[in-house]
This record gives sequence, C-alpha cells and structure tokens, in this order.
Amino acid sequence: MAAADSVRSAPRTYGNWRAPASAGIAGLGTLGTGIMMGGLVMTMIAILAAGVLGAVVTLALVGTLLLMLMTKDKHGHSALQRLSTRIGWQRAKMAKHNHYRSGPLGRTAWGKFQLPGLAAASQLSEFQDSYGRPFALLYYPSTRHFTVIINAEPDGASLVDEDQIDVWVAHWGHWLASLGHEPGIIAASVTVETAPDTGIRLRREVGQNMREDTPAIARAMLSEVLTTYPEGSALVSARVALTFKGTDRNGKKRKEEDMGRELASRLPALTQSLNSTGAGAARPVNAQELCETIRIAYDPAAAVLIDEARGQGMSPELQWTDVGPAGAQAFWDKYRHDSAWSISWAMTQAPRGEVFSSVLSQLVAPHPDIDRKRVTLLYRPLDAATAARMVEADKRNASFRATASSRPSARSMAEARAADRTAQEEARGAGLINFGMVVTGTVMTAEQLPDMVAAMDNLGATARVLLRPAYGSQDSAFVAALPLGVVMQSHLSVPAGLRESL
Repeated sequence: MAAADSVRSAPRTYGNWRAPASAGIAGLGTLGTGIMMGGLVMTMIAILAAGVLGAVVTLALVGTLLLMLMTKDKHGHSALQRLSTRIGWQRAKMAKHNHYRSGPLGRTAWGKFQLPGLAAASQLSEFQDSYGRPFALLYYPSTRHFTVIINAEPDGASLVDEDQIDVWVAHWGHWLASLGHEPGIIAASVTVETAPDTGIRLRREVGQNMREDTPAIARAMLSEVLTTYPEGSALVSARVALTFKGTDRNGKKRKEEDMGRELASRLPALTQSLNSTGAGAARPVNAQELCETIRIAYDPAAAVLIDEARGQGMSPELQWTDVGPAGAQAFWDKYRHDSAWSISWAMTQAPRGEVFSSVLSQLVAPHPDIDRKRVTLLYRPLDAATAARMVEADKRNASFRATASSRPSARSMAEARAADRTAQEEARGAGLINFGMVVTGTVMTAEQLPDMVAAMDNLGATARVLLRPAYGSQDSAFVAALPLGVVMQSHLSVPAGLRESL
C-alpha cells in the first residue's frame, strides 16, 4: 500500500514536444538534399562542357554551399541562415529602415504617432459582445487578420494543491486543442507581463476608504504602507490574443462590421472556457485599455502619468494613432524606443525531456534587474486533417533518418520513438499545435542592459529553454511579444516552407 501511495503522489510531468524537420541525407533536409543531387548533376555536365577544371570549380561551389548548410550552432541555425540574416540587416541599415520618427516633426505625412513596423497598418475598432462588454478589434489589411484580446487574472500557484494545478494544466491543454476546431482561427498568443507598481492605485484605494475618525495608529500604519509598499512590488498581467482570418470559405474578404458581429457572439464562450484553466475572471479588453497597454510598452515613463490621471478620476483619451513611439531605433542586438531600451529573445529549443508544470514560473516572475518583462507564448492551432497529415509525415521523416544509417545515433532513435508516440496520441483524438516563445526585457537606461542580459541567461536556464537574441530583427520581435496577435509567419520574406527545409 505504501508503494502504491507513493506512485499516486508522484508529481505529473510533461514533454514530448518536437520540432518539425524534413527528411534528408546527413541532416541536410529536403532542400539540402536537392542541392546535393543537383550539384552532382551539374558537376557531370561541367566535365562534359569544360573539362576537369570546370568540374572542380562546380564541385567546390556546391561543397561550400552544402558545408554552410551543415554547419549549425547550438540554436540549430546554419551558417547560411546566419549569413543571410547579416546581409538582410546590413541592407536595412544602409536604407535606414532601422530608424523611425513620428509625430509632427517626424517623416510621416500625417504627423501622427503611428505604430512602427509590422503593426503600422493596423486599424482599431470597438464592438460589444453578447454580454454588453466592449471589446477591441484589431484589423491588419496586409494579411486580412482580425485579433481580439482577452484580459485574464490568473490565480497563481501559491498554496494551491498539486492536484488542482494538474487540473488547470489539463483544462489548458484541452482549451488549446479546442482552438483547432474553432472556425477561422489562425493563431493565439499568451502574454504575461511584469512591471513595477507605481503605488498610485494603492494610494487612491486607501484615500477613498479612509474615514475621518480613523484611529491615529491605523492612519500611521497605512501611511507607512503607502510609502514602503511600491518599493520592490510588481504588477503581473496576462492577456490572451486570438487571431482570426478575415475571409470566408470562398476566399471573399469580410468587413470589420461583419467580423465584429460574429465575434461578439463567440467571445462569451471563449472567455468562459478560460475560467477552468486557472486564468481567473477572463474578460475582453476594450479599445482604451489596449491603447494604454501599447503606449506604456513603447514609453514606460508614461505609466506614471496614466496612473495619476486615473487617480484623479480622469481617463486618458488615447487614439490608436497616438500610441506609437516618437522615435525608435533598432540595433543588431537591442532596440531603443522613447524612454527605454529593450532586448528580445526567441526560443530556439523547447525543454528537453520531461518537465514539471512550474517550469516557467521563474521566467515569468518579476526580476529586480529587469524593469519590465514580457513572456509571450505563440500558438498556431492545427485542424484535425492537417494534424493527422503532419504527424504521419513527421513519423516517416523520423523513421527515414533513423534507418538511413547502418548505425543510427541514439538521438535519431529517440526522435523516431517520440514521433511514433505523437502519432498514436493524435490517432486517439489529441490535438496538435505549433508553439514558440518570445521574451522581451525592458530597462530605462543603457547601463542596465548587461545586468538584464545576465539575468535573462539565468532565467532561461531555470526554464530549461534555449533563448537566442533576435539578432537583426529586434523591432519585429518587440512587436511579436506585444498582445497584438501579429502572425509572424505571414510577414516573412522567405516562405515558411523554405525555412523549414533549411
């Protein structure tokens, strides 16, 4: 009985996530294998046309290209990918695309503080759902995507039984799997942001509830709380962004009014389904709240002004064309925007092996060396037909890599077993979803950047994830970490299929 009880009380672990990979010889992938075969054909043609010297030159060029494809760093990026990233960054820098100036003195014709980069063309409108709650609706004309944002108030895992946490995780997995059956949904993201508390809200709450006949000792205690509580305290917020395609089954473009009416009837069910995942009381974010969130993200110094305005009973009336930075500059490894500096990291490898449900707790928690931190999980749900096709293709590719050599490595054999388990779980009805992570840290001065980088390296190790700075695309990664529902794959210059084959 004791042994059985110990087995039942063992904490639950999670894992078996896999990075999609294409089949190929010697780890080259589909594209690399095609280049190798084409290079051999070109070498034979060169022998017939230009003799041995032409064949040697052709073989050297093809070999150099294959060597650049096979040489990879710890993040899985080949030398060819790093070279193309560097070339793209230099071209953008020479064209001064990394500089942004807005407002009346900016270079834009309309003189507004418009958002830069991928979110520049976004349009904001507001509707009401079936419960009468206003919600913001973002529209991206270039991709025809619509995004709604849901505000969550997580209960936290402190002093919560392990069984309850397992239930929350199970419901969260079920909620993610159900997104694959949600009509028209393209992507989802979860943003957990930590920021310093200004203390203005606490002073307002205490001032409104303190009576004139309050005892002196109670008044002194509250005064001490008001002066000491904001030091070291932090605000933690969580937002879920859902992105839908703006076309119907026939490919016809849908208007904002039509999409707003449809989402108004679907939002109550989406918010209620989040309650069982530990997200707390979920509600849609209105236009004013979204404007304030994005305004503070680009200019953290504005947080004090917005809190003071609320403390005086005035709501700052912000327009979507006023939430962008007055000036911004993207560097190779950092991003300067208004009153702050930011660095964004992208996850290149999920935790290896099995992990506990608290694996990301330290990563999303406040840190004294990072003024503001956003951890954004990006999800791309797959429908049942696509999931079945992908797991079978992944199973075949993993089996091919394991049997391509007479002495396969232990890693290739483990990948084959993991792909087989994934296919079995999908056949039993489990959902399949692609996911990634973007982490953005913000500090107020450039002198704080080294401390933030060191802190983020430690936090990534505690979360057992491999984080890589978004070199050459810090401005785009900053937008991806915001709760705006930007689908990065739809804005790539290189097609996603070609990137996966590399």
